[in-house]
Amino acid sequence: MSSASRTPSDPPEEPFGDAPAHWSFGTTADVGIGARARSPEALFAQLGEGYTELLTDLASVEPRATRALEVTSPSLEGLVVAYLTELIGLFDEEGWLTRRYEVSLEGDPPRRIEARLHGETYDPTRHHVKVQVKAVTLHRLEVDLRRGRAQVIVDI
Repeated sequence: MSSASRTPSDPPEEPFGDAPAHWSFGTTADVGIGARARSPEALFAQLGEGYTELLTDLASVEPRATRALEVTSPSLEGLVVAYLTELIGLFDEEGWLTRRYEVSLEGDPPRRIEARLHGETYDPTRHHVKVQVKAVTLHRLEVDLRRGRAQVIVDI
């Protein structure tokens, strides 16, 4: 389907291939983050990179420092929301941008994330903010660890 004939209700167009990837897609008044990867840990890392890519050009972020992040939730979907919400808070409160994500998951299905975030503080001379993400929504949230696919809508 060509992008000219797409409607907001159409599924996002996933990049070709089976390598880890992340992408964004438009929705009415919001934007989505899609990700794929071969492991659950890599899938969460790709969701994080997709979030950073919404904020600014991921390549402009340098891994100058490392931050620890721990998040828990009673459900897998809640874990995705809590994880991305924490990333939003780090940017909103401290200007933190992550270039590389090292993610460890606990539980089956996962209920806890421990991550090392390699990045730096926002620098307006090097980081152009594309969009400001306000919140993560539950609308159209999908996580399929077996297939290595996820999508989430964020409020901008």
